Amino acid sequence: MPGHPGPPGGSQARRVRLDPDGRPREDELQQLGKYLQLHPLAIEDAVHAHQRPKQERYGDVLSVAVKTLWFVEHSADVETGEVMIFLGPSFALTVRHGALDPTVEAAGRLEAAPRRARLGPVSVLHTVIDVIVDAYLQAAVQVRADLTDLERCMFSPAREDLTEQIYTLKREVVEFRDAVQPLVPVVQYFTAPHDDWPRQMVPYFRDVADHLTRTDVEVRALDDLLGSVLDAHLAKVGTWQNDDMRRISAWAAILAIPTLIAGVYGMNFAHMPELDWRYGYPCALAAMAFGTGLLYRAFRRNGWL
Repeated sequence: MPGHPGPPGGSQARRVRLDPDGRPREDELQQLGKYLQLHPLAIEDAVHAHQRPKQERYGDVLSVAVKTLWFVEHSADVETGEVMIFLGPSFALTVRHGALDPTVEAAGRLEAAPRRARLGPVSVLHTVIDVIVDAYLQAAVQVRADLTDLERCMFSPAREDLTEQIYTLKREVVEFRDAVQPLVPVVQYFTAPHDDWPRQMVPYFRDVADHLTRTDVEVRALDDLLGSVLDAHLAKVGTWQNDDMRRISAWAAILAIPTLIAGVYGMNFAHMPELDWRYGYPCALAAMAFGTGLLYRAFRRNGWL
């Protein structure tokens, strides 16, 4: 979690150590917060995380919470983390929760664009959010590819139950949506000119807002499409079950004919027709075969078998 006291162009970066569980050390954050005069609620948010994307003002300090997100390809999971960004008049502090660290790439981008870095701490805010939104776009592309594979499997002739895979991907998309949608109004707020911010940063934030809006539209489309895919798959499973029931019913009707004839002749009454007839047994078998064959043909023509 790098902190940037002073302007980004010539600041000294400081990295807060992590606990074994990956959370920032509360004691060091308290010391750093006291040095930077951060509000106690801002420090509490930075320590405990689990915040919705938001922006809040604590005097001269702007606090911004952003969800990080990345796609784990081997498990098709969408993993999330969080970055808290604190902007003061002469410093920018970032606190990271989760495995993905966007500040590393952000620092590289700022080093490659020194003119933008000289615009002050707000350039750090823009660059970190830009890196995170770019990760959103990449994750959306990978989720779309997984959805396409699921659609291909669903409409294939193979009878494979994909309900669990579809539901799992839909749950990941919901997590994706919860990270993207609340961030849209936050970034939109930054696209308006602010008295204490360089006006040169406004076009950069508008560019990020455009990318974020595109991602938001894509995630909404993925969510709706997954709902439709799940409904279609459940309908297909219902069709499979109906086909199975029709086959079972057809075979039960076919087997009912020989069962009926055999049941009648198995009642062992003393006086029954054809008991003393030489061709009675072959005729009974022929009647069974004719009846079952007739039903089998009828069911085949109707698509039941």
